[in-house]
Amino acid sequence: MIMSLAACSGASGDSAGSGDGGLVGVAMPTKSSERWIQDGNAVKKQLEEQGFKVDLQYAEDDIPTQVSQIENMITKGAEALIVASIDGTTLTSVLQEAADNDIPVIAYDRLIRDTENVDYYATFDNFKVGQQQAWSLLNGLGLTELDGTAIAGAPAGPFNVELFAGSPDDNNATFFFNGAMDVLQPLIDDKTLVVKSTQTDFNTVATLRWDGETAQKRMENILTSTYSDGSKVNAILSPYDGISRGIISALTDAGYSVGAEWPIISGQDAELDSVKAIVSGEQYATIFKDTRKLAEVAVNMTVALLNGETPEINNTTDYDNGKKVVDSYLLDSAIVVKDNITEQLVDSGYWTQAEIDG
Repeated sequence: MIMSLAACSGASGDSAGSGDGGLVGVAMPTKSSERWIQDGNAVKKQLEEQGFKVDLQYAEDDIPTQVSQIENMITKGAEALIVASIDGTTLTSVLQEAADNDIPVIAYDRLIRDTENVDYYATFDNFKVGQQQAWSLLNGLGLTELDGTAIAGAPAGPFNVELFAGSPDDNNATFFFNGAMDVLQPLIDDKTLVVKSTQTDFNTVATLRWDGETAQKRMENILTSTYSDGSKVNAILSPYDGISRGIISALTDAGYSVGAEWPIISGQDAELDSVKAIVSGEQYATIFKDTRKLAEVAVNMTVALLNGETPEINNTTDYDNGKKVVDSYLLDSAIVVKDNITEQLVDSGYWTQAEIDG
């Protein structure tokens, strides 16, 4: 991280416990993803440590449920809302209700779109996350170091690659994909990489709701339609660990096995099952976004706002939600491969070695 989170507004000792029993509503999208459970728990824990009561709700990727949950938080007298939206375009009316009640709103990791009634945004440098996913693919192919530096004497290729993107209703998905293509497109243009299916358009490669089964079916279709001639896919850009696991299932069902011809597969979120898959060689890499630090930023923003202070931000240009540019705090992320799992995930306390080995 470039900046110390301890320096964020509201993180100083004199603001601790400033919640004074006030209620904060925390709306999370789903429990089907391990990371959102960790996010919700981290936000709740840190808010309670600051003296707040917390109404934490999960909507299981159902938009009307999330709208209803936020409405109920407002009715209960929430003093602030932290919202990780399912679809960032569907909360305009309920957030107008929040604004009418002078309730500040913090978008959590996913940008809330098409409304002026979002005050701040806590997230990661999502364009860089996409670049890191691409660099991890190129590293697995022997073309670059993990930071994107070209490797002397790298193989010339061509390598067959296939592309997956996240959910089209999640603003982050386009940042991830655009960041990845910023790295990959020059190599596609010079034929080092070949997208054999020709599927490169975001809307074609997007995966609604980040669903692993949807990704598995699409990968199965690609293998049947494009690789039935005996050719092999060498690398697959995956933006999320759940999608990666769906891709792995499709490959296994198609007769691929871990070894020299197993594709390089990226990921994101350092979910435990995917960390285990990295150890076993099924997945090459994931992007570690420390949700504990993201929770800390969101909590610091909440405390600052409710204390009448200005939250610390480090980006005022990149996150236009269609109505305004939302002031944001961006955190850094890290590429995790087999060789640095201990350094990145165990030493940081994110996972224990026993959990990874279990």
